[in-house]
Amino acid sequence: MASLSHKNVLIGVTGGIAAYKVTYLVRLLVKQQAKVKVIMTPDAKHFVTPLTLSTLSKNTVNSDFIDADGNWINHVEYAKWADIFIIAPLTANTLSKLATGLCDNLLIATYLSFTCDTFIAPAMDLDMYQHPTTKKNLDTIKKHGVHILPAEFGELASGLAGEGRMAEPENIIAQMDRFFQKQSSLTNKRVLITAGPTYETIDPVRFIGNYSTGKMGYALAKVALSLGAKVTLISGPTSLQLTHQKLNLISVKSAEEMRRYAVQHFPQADIVIAAAAVADYQPKHKSNQKIKKKDNALTIELKPTPDILAELGKLKKNQILAGFALETEQELENAKKKLDKKNLDFIVLNSLNDKGAGFSHDTNKISIIDKTKETTFALKNKTDVASDIFQYLIENYEVV
Repeated sequence: MASLSHKNVLIGVTGGIAAYKVTYLVRLLVKQQAKVKVIMTPDAKHFVTPLTLSTLSKNTVNSDFIDADGNWINHVEYAKWADIFIIAPLTANTLSKLATGLCDNLLIATYLSFTCDTFIAPAMDLDMYQHPTTKKNLDTIKKHGVHILPAEFGELASGLAGEGRMAEPENIIAQMDRFFQKQSSLTNKRVLITAGPTYETIDPVRFIGNYSTGKMGYALAKVALSLGAKVTLISGPTSLQLTHQKLNLISVKSAEEMRRYAVQHFPQADIVIAAAAVADYQPKHKSNQKIKKKDNALTIELKPTPDILAELGKLKKNQILAGFALETEQELENAKKKLDKKNLDFIVLNSLNDKGAGFSHDTNKISIIDKTKETTFALKNKTDVASDIFQYLIENYEVV
């Protein structure tokens, strides 16, 4: 399992009887030459001692914001250090805090500061694990992008038998290995992504735009980074933020600005996904002063914005080029026309007629269409949709 070697693994331990298993998990990770640090909730110390975990991990274990010498423990430093965060065991109590953002200990503060991948291994009694509240909280954090290591079937501390046992350390290690192997599938490949809307100026205070939030494009960028790619993200106006050492974020406003940077970075790219919702029209004449309201009607003459995707299609050589089609009618027919007209390898179709798809939502429902087939996916959160898109790309195309 060379993929775990020299990775920075942060383990969060909560107050459940399965905490004893973490000693085996730490030992296995160290044997794989991973660098391990452990933080605990205060209650976790009732089940396994900090001294034990410190000895096994070869690092100090903290459970409070202030250590025994009165020094401040910076949760942000933990979050910045780790490549991956594993919370095991995860109790129902801590699960509730993850889902609601209740931040009352070092572990939760670290989780809320963490920007890479978090895995959780639930461990609780049978009825607690099956309770609707637990299921709802698990669904919530999954939508936030947390990876769930499902509880396993077996004998529980209560004497009952069923689902609720924390995943065995060996199984957690195997899943971490698969994760890091997948993570490296686009190592150092150059990915160009466009995201968000464009704003086309009418006057100094008004513009033509659309309802795009950029969530889909940013999710694609985040997944590409997690797969090891070097990402250039050309983003229209959005409130979203993304930072990464392999990310080149370029902020633009207009379609012309987006076109200029896309054409500039296109020749160096291996994969290009145009997820931006570029405004189709812009005012033919822009006013340098605010247009005053009058009693009579106002007519604004519009002209088309540059067709960025079509231009990239003409420049295409060895790149894998994909676009998005957001449709309201004749969805499949319109998407296929766009696929051929713009020289795309595949196109991602989403329809405003599907509940939960399109702009503003945290979810999307897509179909991927190439020259020979159509593949339809269920409604998912946009991070999972982005993962599906890259998985499809990796399985069907050879990245040069």
